[in-house]
Amino acid sequence: MSLRSSGTCCAVRGCANNQAKLNLWLKEQCFEHEPRTNRECCCESPSRYSFHRLPRDEELRRMWLKQLNLKKPPKTLYVCSFHFVEKKPTEEHPHPTLWLGYERPPEKRRRVLKRTDSSVTKITGMISCELCAAAKSSCDAQTQWSDPGMEDHIYSKGPTITCELHTPPPPELQHPVADSILESDADSLLYTGIPQTEFRTLVECLQPFAPASPSMPVVDQILMTLMKLRQNFVMADLARRFKISQGQVSKTVGMWVDIMCEHMKDLIVWLPRETIKATLPKAFKEHFANTTCVIDCTETVLQKPKNLDSRSESYSHYYANNTVKYLVAVSPSGVIMFISDAYGGKCSDRYITQNCGFLDYLRAGDEVMGDRGFTVRDLLEERRVNLIIPTFTRKGCQLTNEGVTRTRRIAHARIHVDGVSVILTDSPPSCRRLTRPLYHIAMLHFI
Repeated sequence: MSLRSSGTCCAVRGCANNQAKLNLWLKEQCFEHEPRTNRECCCESPSRYSFHRLPRDEELRRMWLKQLNLKKPPKTLYVCSFHFVEKKPTEEHPHPTLWLGYERPPEKRRRVLKRTDSSVTKITGMISCELCAAAKSSCDAQTQWSDPGMEDHIYSKGPTITCELHTPPPPELQHPVADSILESDADSLLYTGIPQTEFRTLVECLQPFAPASPSMPVVDQILMTLMKLRQNFVMADLARRFKISQGQVSKTVGMWVDIMCEHMKDLIVWLPRETIKATLPKAFKEHFANTTCVIDCTETVLQKPKNLDSRSESYSHYYANNTVKYLVAVSPSGVIMFISDAYGGKCSDRYITQNCGFLDYLRAGDEVMGDRGFTVRDLLEERRVNLIIPTFTRKGCQLTNEGVTRTRRIAHARIHVDGVSVILTDSPPSCRRLTRPLYHIAMLHFI
């Protein structure tokens, strides 16, 4: 029968010692000195133990917690005397080390560094140089006085051993893997989403910002990052293609995503109204000639956060998953002009539109096209901007003929730029920061 403790119990996993069990044992009679109780008796008994609280010293506390290896240590931590070498904390054994409930790895012994005098090192170096010179001279003498008649009998010679140091060539002298992968524009479009000329231009622009890496050339690092963004290859596949470790692939991709986001964000600019009208597609000219941009909110699935507040803020009922949400504004010609910061999937389209800074780019007389989720007509009317959205059905009634025709026209116009937003939804779900650079790459393609 297990006894409930009054609050003082041993924190070591698997140890059932507590104050209630100890008090019950102290009230019992001693087997050797009856009728005395165990509390009154002074004999040494293996059932007698005491509790020791977690010390206040920071270094000792850290060592105690490291030895106990608890996933969630209690607020008030006690350890019974069974787990100490001397039945209590001492200067020689200050922390618990016995029967801790898990197999501890052997302690690594620190290597003792032996310091030598500089003069002794200099003399030793001189002696080693003299020995090397003597060995070289003996080798030369042996070669000089060898019998020429025995040179033909090669089988009588032992194997020749050469000692050479093979160091990897610097990155600029290595043969890039990109040359064998990107052999044509079709390959470049398949793996990166941009033609080969634009890819080389991108590499030249990012070359000055590349950190020094002794393992692989910069062109391979950028290609590997774009392949992850475009096709979402697994890390093991990229590691095999580029002949590096999976950890290095993960570090390289994460590093280049940050570099590309920092130095390519200037490619996303808000086009002037004259440029938008001059490049207006045929699908917009007839019915939506004043359209400035098409807006849409897109979501990217991410890993479920451990924090409950973050999990609640990022949960999307539409995707039934945790997502991050972006507002994207695309010109009628397909050029991305605005990308908002990331918001939790719980945020509505109206909230993101109102707080992301998109409204500051609009001027009086502009027209914004969106879907039914953008109930922001009042926000746009304050800036004298017209909102073009499909017609709503009210109280279950069917759409009128004019509403159906208008909705079809809007859908026919939006379909030409909706393909740009698909790039976001194809981004890797496991990567949280890989979304913004996808638009930077798409920007190069549309330019």
